[in-house]
This record gives sequence, C-alpha cells and structure tokens, in this order.
Amino acid sequence: MEPRIQYAKTSDGVSIAYWALGSGGTPLVLLPWIPFNHVQLNWENLENRQLYERLSARRQIINYDGRGTGLSDREANFALDSHVLDLEAVLDKLGILKVDLWAFLTSGPVAISYVAAHPEHVSHLVFWCSFSRGSDLLASRQSQGLVGLIDKDWQLFTETAASVIFGWSAGEPARQFARYMRESATPEMVRASLAVLAELDVSELLPKIRCPSLVLHRRHIEYLGLDAAKLLASRIPDARLVAFDGDSTQMSSDTDAILTAVEGFLGGGEDLPTGMTAILFADIADSTGLTERLGDAAFRAKARDLDGALRTTIREHAGTAIEGKLLGDGVLAVFTSARRAIEAALACGRAGDDAALPLHLGLHAGDVIREDNNVNGGAVNIAARISGLSKAGEVLVSETVRSLARTSAGVRFEDRGEQALKGVGEPVRVWAVREAGA
Repeated sequence: MEPRIQYAKTSDGVSIAYWALGSGGTPLVLLPWIPFNHVQLNWENLENRQLYERLSARRQIINYDGRGTGLSDREANFALDSHVLDLEAVLDKLGILKVDLWAFLTSGPVAISYVAAHPEHVSHLVFWCSFSRGSDLLASRQSQGLVGLIDKDWQLFTETAASVIFGWSAGEPARQFARYMRESATPEMVRASLAVLAELDVSELLPKIRCPSLVLHRRHIEYLGLDAAKLLASRIPDARLVAFDGDSTQMSSDTDAILTAVEGFLGGGEDLPTGMTAILFADIADSTGLTERLGDAAFRAKARDLDGALRTTIREHAGTAIEGKLLGDGVLAVFTSARRAIEAALACGRAGDDAALPLHLGLHAGDVIREDNNVNGGAVNIAARISGLSKAGEVLVSETVRSLARTSAGVRFEDRGEQALKGVGEPVRVWAVREAGA
C-alpha cells in the first residue's frame, strides 16, 4: 500500500514532505540524499519499493525530502544546522523519541550532527557510502569536473552524474536516475547545496557518537574512496566497517547482502520470541542507610523524584513500568525487546547515579503471568534475585538476556559465573553489562 505523503513544519518555517510505512520495532529513518530526493518518486521506483517493503516488515520506516528537494519547500537555507532541523521536525511531528538512522552518501554529516547533539534519541546508526568531510566527496577531479557542468548543461550534468553513480554501462537505469535528479532539484539548489557541502567537516564530532554504528562502503568508488569510511569507523567508538566490492553507490547489484548486514545489525535481539518478556528490576541500594543519613523526609522526596525519572526512562525505551507492584524503593518494568531492556537499565543506572541514589539493576527474560497491572511468575522472581546480586549502579543480566541481545545491544558482557538464587532450583549464569568503551 502506497504510504501517505504528509508535511512537517521546521522551527524556521520550512515545510518538509515525508511518509512513514510499517509499525513495530525502533523506527528507522532513511535520511535523504542531499540535494537529490523525492519521496513520491522513491516509492514509484520498483527496486526502492521492494527495499522499503522488506525493511518495513518488522519496523516502521520513515523517508523525507530535505529542504530544497522533492516535494518539500524549494526556497531554503542549505546550512548543515538547517538540515538537522528537517529531521527534528519530522520526528517531532511523529512523536518519536528513539530512532535508528540510516545515512546515505551526503546525509552522513546530518546524521553525525544530530547524533552528537541528541545521543539519547538514537539507538543505532548506519552509513552507506558516506563521509564526515565534504572534501572527501568533492575534492576528486571527477567530482570537480561534474560540478563544472551544472551551469553549462543541466541535463548533461545529471546524465553524466547518473552514469558515474550507476556505472557507465548501466544504460537505462542511469538515464532514469538522471530524470529523477532533474525532478528532485534545480541547478540553483544543487549549486547552493554543494557550496555548503564543500566546506563541511564534522569529523571532530565522531568521538561523541556513543550508539552502535555500522559503516558500509564500496571498495572502488573513484570519487569517494574507502578512506572516508575508514575515518568514520576509526573515530566512532563501537563502529564496525563492512566493505563491499564495486564502484557504484547504488545497492542494486547486491541489495540482499547489504540489507542482511543492516537487518542483522539493527534487528538482532529486537523482538523477544512469542510469549517471552524481558523483566527489569531497579531498586535503590542501601535505602536504610540513605534514610538514616538524609532523614526520612529528604530521602522520600529524592526517591519520589527518581521514581518519576525512572518511569520516564522506561517509557522512552518502549518499556512498561508496572504500577500495581509494591516494590518499596524499586521499580519493575517489562519489555518486548532484550536490547531495549538493556538500554533502559543502563539509562536507569545513570539516572540513579545523577540523583545520588545508586541502584541495583537486574534483568531476566521468560514467561510471565499478567494480572491487571501486575506481572507474576518464576521469571519475575529470577529478575528480582539477579538485581539483588548487583553492585550499586551495576546492571546484571541472566544468560537468557545476554544470548538474545549479545549481537545487537552494543555493550560488553562480563561473566559472573553461575549463581545460586533463593527460591530457584538450579543455578543461573549471570553477566555484568559494560557500556562499549567503558
């Protein structure tokens, strides 16, 4: 079914065209190629549509036209900060708090800037044939020769650029893409956009990116060498580089291999098997001692504030805090994703540290019994016991949780061995979670 094109208004008054397709999982934003994108023509292209349908089978995907392109307002400021406003406007309109981002070619600097400014809003980051410095793309003789054609012959520019992008033997696909480029933008917009791009360098922001990142690139692109991808992968903590053969930025020759890599990176551990629930226990460490030091009234006030912060954090990570469970100084929450549960536990730990009320945090996954707004069952008991084993501020998980999320959570796991848990017949293997780079 063709997605409905809608509009979001940026904070500087630009109307941005977008569509959203599918549901479930962490939404994936397909960032537009600047300065060429057209959300309606993207969908009408058969290969693109097949890609969108595959990606949207398990998650919501979002595509939008950046300012100055496609169906968005054509008169616009092309500064990098303005492109970030486009992304913010679409996410605000959809009410999305956490996303995965996939940056294509020239949208890499936009993704980098957004993640550096809003690390709490991005779960995973993917790059396809992208870069952090505009010079990586525009300094080559091939690129400079192409740019010189914009003012001389617009049609020749688009047809030559399409042949370079697709490969000189592409024939009709290249001609179709040239027509797409002419529909997406005007010569004036392309010239203005490339002038800004030539001066861009966001490489100093790369160490600030803390989400797991996947850098995908072609080995033999003349106008955008593999060094651009190596720079991304070497400076972003917890980044992985995967290089594919070929000299085209198009994915049509090996779409399945590329999507398999992306889906494995984004999707592993996303959804728990049917019937399973991830359970998080968060409990204030040494609440008795804190009460004695702070006084009962002061401690209760701080604990109430922390409780509200924890419940907000849980909601932001697609979890549900159980309202009906009496936990004293703790919070119980459930998730349908092992990865999201781990991310929530780490965020809760940081909230506890910030409030000077460090937490014991434990995670397990299994079947639960839901009654009204309570959950019960052996899995809940195991999660509570694991929480009791953790040091203040530490997240411990069961082997079940680790096995579900070990390829997708972007963290390290330290083996704490098998532990005997009160009320549990057999020992449970427990792992401590360590954030990447810690």
